[in-house]
Amino acid sequence: MVKILVSDPLSEEGIKILKEVKDFQVDIKTDLKPDELKAIIKEYHALIVRSATKVTRDIINAASQLKVIGRAGVGLDNVDLEASTNKGIIVMNTPAGNTISTAEHTMSMILALSRNIPAADFSLKAGEWKRSKFMGVELYGKTLGVVGLGRIGTEVSKRALSFGMKVIAYDPFLSKEVANHLGIEVVELAELFTQSDYISVHTPLTDETRHLISDKEFVMMKDGVRIVNCARGGIINEVALLKALDSGKVAGAALDVFEKEPPDSQSPLLKHKNVVLTPHLGASTEEAQVNVAIEVCQSVRDALLDKGIRNAANFPCLAVEVCQLLQPYINLAEKLGLLAGQLFEGRVSELKINYTGEIIKHDISPLTMAIVKGLLSPILQETVNYINAKNLAKERGIKILELKSEKEEDFTNLISVEVAIEGKHRKVAGTLFTNNEPRIVNVDGLYVEAIPQGYMLFLENWDKPGVIGGLGTLMGKNGINIAGMTFGRDKPGGKAVSALNIDSAVSSHALDEIKKLDNILSVKLVKL
Repeated sequence: MVKILVSDPLSEEGIKILKEVKDFQVDIKTDLKPDELKAIIKEYHALIVRSATKVTRDIINAASQLKVIGRAGVGLDNVDLEASTNKGIIVMNTPAGNTISTAEHTMSMILALSRNIPAADFSLKAGEWKRSKFMGVELYGKTLGVVGLGRIGTEVSKRALSFGMKVIAYDPFLSKEVANHLGIEVVELAELFTQSDYISVHTPLTDETRHLISDKEFVMMKDGVRIVNCARGGIINEVALLKALDSGKVAGAALDVFEKEPPDSQSPLLKHKNVVLTPHLGASTEEAQVNVAIEVCQSVRDALLDKGIRNAANFPCLAVEVCQLLQPYINLAEKLGLLAGQLFEGRVSELKINYTGEIIKHDISPLTMAIVKGLLSPILQETVNYINAKNLAKERGIKILELKSEKEEDFTNLISVEVAIEGKHRKVAGTLFTNNEPRIVNVDGLYVEAIPQGYMLFLENWDKPGVIGGLGTLMGKNGINIAGMTFGRDKPGGKAVSALNIDSAVSSHALDEIKKLDNILSVKLVKL
């Protein structure tokens, strides 16, 4: 008997899918405390959660039979992916289940903001009849700037176009050809800020997107711009937004998400007359909850019955012997993709992967999936997984080429990742050392030997005396410990690459200081 634990409330339509399998025993036990879950998890082969249950490393280590964790929703903050992977547990989410509901909620917020619907409703119910007080604006002919043109951003754009709006979008992984086919113009972020009458954000919250819209960006915008966020709290700097609202630079804002949830009841944003607020309702429709329940239960059922894996968030292969063989290469492949996605800026049009050596005797498709997932993850975060990565790349007009060669070069096995970005070609390559330890061995044609883990600094510099000394002094001044360092150069005195493993992140201020050092050409902080 296969035992499945559902530890958060789930729509009955999903539960029914599991109960239809005669060999499945489905137990629904919600509101479990961590110790209670830990005490019983060893009995189960699958666990299905929403956002309330926290699947920690402690709980995973106690799960002696667990094969699958299904998350009914997109975010995976409540599941320890690393611990799950180390234990051989597949984690799956439902990245598409709430697309329509969030897109519709975004349009509802845009309309409510434009026509002052919440304030007018409150006024009328208070016995007032003040039509002139609630003069609105039309969407027709206005420009909507969409930051992040994934599934939800695309659906919002389609609906905005039907209102007669002009839609412009910023997405570093979307080709202009694909966007133009949808009737959307791709622009750079600065141009989006200066041209838009409305701005709606649809990106995950990452180190790069945190406070993506702040004081500097508000200054760039049109007077009277309207701001909408139904994505993640923290993408918009709430302090800067409040200042822009008070000054009149921003005519209004509609927020479904907040930097702190629930927000402080004394927050001025909650009382501002030009702000429309909802309590994180983007996915809160009956249809969305049914959709994610059905999707996660189908995925868990199929995985347990060996009928394939959908929406795997940690690794793509099921057979134990295959995973044991390929997992070190999958890990290396994803690290290479992550590195390329963070190190190389610009719109990717082509991804060329070259596999060399003994590795080509095996099925390399999981490795390609891992590379593409890594490449897209810095932007798309939890919405991209091993299974959907190649389709998402295709949707964005990224051409993927796989090349194989038995010829051994400097390494027995080598994976090279080359991306075409706006006419330029950038490259990283890696291999496995003793004990299957991954190494980055080439960056843009220069040999290095870097351990791809944690926070790393990559610098381009001229190979001149004093560079390393100046860098070390500056890092020490900022309290940043260097755990490892490697260098590569094309010739003495020529262009060089420096790769540093560091124990903590580097502040933007410290990065600016590094850029100002003599002979430094560029510096990039990445997290692997």
